[in-house]
Amino acid sequence: MRNLPNILSISRLVATVVVFILVLVNQPWAFLLATIIFFLGSVTDYLDGYLARRFKVVSSLGVFLDLTADKVFVAAVLIALVQLNLVPAWVTFIILTRELMVSGLRSIAAAKGKVIPAGVWGKQKTFITLVALGALLLAKGLGAHMLSLFPPMLTFNSQTVNPAEILLLIADGLIIIATIWTIMSGVEYLIGGWPLLRSSEEAAK
Repeated sequence: MRNLPNILSISRLVATVVVFILVLVNQPWAFLLATIIFFLGSVTDYLDGYLARRFKVVSSLGVFLDLTADKVFVAAVLIALVQLNLVPAWVTFIILTRELMVSGLRSIAAAKGKVIPAGVWGKQKTFITLVALGALLLAKGLGAHMLSLFPPMLTFNSQTVNPAEILLLIADGLIIIATIWTIMSGVEYLIGGWPLLRSSEEAAK
């Protein structure tokens, strides 16, 4: 039980590679399989941290594996979707830039023995992003390809109005919402970490 949280984090890293490859296959069956693995990986995102706290086995290695797996898991899926023109590059740029900024702030905080806790925007951002990507993978697995925001295809008729196409449209909308939440959570972290940045400047003087 002591090593279970770390095993879950490592399994998420392995799942990341599998999902990445399946998405690039760009076939409905591959998207469906990727959806299942992505869902299971998302569940481990919650379980590893919960189990570590529940059984009091939080460790530096565990924190490192958890944070690394979280970021790589989402980044890999986004990059694969950009490759297929299913998600615009600017969305991925914003999300990854925010992650790098937050990692930098956390590193500064850790060096000073401080912790910048995840705010409300950050927690909601993670949930919305996972739901958006999962919905997009499922929609593609169900064969959706006629209704989308990326690129804009909004012709509504008897062929396009079906559950799979509507799900794809909803997923694209959620990706936009996730991007907005990403920006807001980045601002939230920056505000929370600003005193640490200011103290670094004063120490340098």
